[in-house]
Amino acid sequence: MLVHLKTLGCRLNEAELETWAQAFQKSGHQITRQAEAANLVVINSCAVTQDAARKSRNLIRRIHRDNPQAKLVVSGCYATLNPDEAAALMGVDLVVSNKDKDQLVTKALTELAMETMPAMSTEPGEISLFTRGRQRAFVKVQDGCRYRCTFCIVTVARGEESSRTISDVVAEINVLHAQGITEVILTGVHLGGYGSDLGLNLVALLKAILAETAIPRLRLGSLEPWEFDEEFFGLFQNPRLMPHLHLPLQSGSDSVLRRMARRCKTAEFAEIVGQLRAQVPHFNVTTDIIVGFPGETEQEWQDSIDFIRQLGFGHIHIFTYSKREGTKAATLPHQVANEVKKQRSQQLHGLAEELKQAFWRANLGEVFPVLWEAYSEPVDAERQRVFGYTPNYLRVGCVISNSDSLENTTGDARLTGLSGQYVLADYVD
Repeated sequence: MLVHLKTLGCRLNEAELETWAQAFQKSGHQITRQAEAANLVVINSCAVTQDAARKSRNLIRRIHRDNPQAKLVVSGCYATLNPDEAAALMGVDLVVSNKDKDQLVTKALTELAMETMPAMSTEPGEISLFTRGRQRAFVKVQDGCRYRCTFCIVTVARGEESSRTISDVVAEINVLHAQGITEVILTGVHLGGYGSDLGLNLVALLKAILAETAIPRLRLGSLEPWEFDEEFFGLFQNPRLMPHLHLPLQSGSDSVLRRMARRCKTAEFAEIVGQLRAQVPHFNVTTDIIVGFPGETEQEWQDSIDFIRQLGFGHIHIFTYSKREGTKAATLPHQVANEVKKQRSQQLHGLAEELKQAFWRANLGEVFPVLWEAYSEPVDAERQRVFGYTPNYLRVGCVISNSDSLENTTGDARLTGLSGQYVLADYVD
């Protein structure tokens, strides 16, 4: 049986796809990149915004339209929050809620009567990541969140916090490394809350991974900017822990942060960023910002812009606020007019690009070990441009001969200039 896996949304969804892919393979099935060729399609949906829910519905409809013969399984946050609506969409054969995600492969194979072929079971050497065409692996270490930010529906969809044991995470990373993976990204709904249900914390997990695996590059997914301690900052002295963190700020105004029920004030956030940058030169801090949160005044917006400029983020994900039924923010007074939100979003996009270019320029002349990926593009008849990522998560492009291949290797490159979507670099032998 050919299985196609599709996701919308966060890195946690990506990590769950990896787990399902390997489970399908162990059951004797093959992963395919072509949805039109699949016998079974699994969609991991998203509902972080109303637009994400709409995109999830549209993706389900399109997959069924393009391959009406395939069995269609839908999971994820949209399916969990709207199970009846998802089940009623044309072509959907099975809805699996987030709380049952660990049983998704078993449910799909049994409830849809998909025949298994254990005699053809795939051994670990043929791994889902390369079948799906990627070079790094996402590893899910926890789910759920005990906090209730007023704008967030994901905590409702994902439920209470639940962490994997350290031994399970270490074992998975060792298997991935043996299969040729050189970088893993730890993910979770509230990654910083890892171990709250086990009497552990994220530092304990990171120390165990660094001590009990030889994975060359360890990267962290999105982290809420609280619950850090001095020991956490010191871990970045180990060059295997990549000097890049995505810390969602959401607003640079303390009064807006209070309405959001965020647990980190701007001064505390600035102190965290300062400590990170003191550990490693050119430490890259990226963030999320919500534009037009209910009640956001012009002064609060200006305060936010000033603080964002002061921090100098390497990249900003910008979200225009939209009402999300089931959240406290949807009931707050003084909703911001769409025209104002649009204007503020345009202003922030301009600032984000300015800050990104400034961070790129600050890195020029430096030599970094780059993990080169599969994608390349032709330069001329004899040369190609290959792409990869520095430890601090700068995408770089480097020109090499067509006869050479750097895919899934790590090699030094000197950053030399700026391009629209990446940093120019020279390969250093």
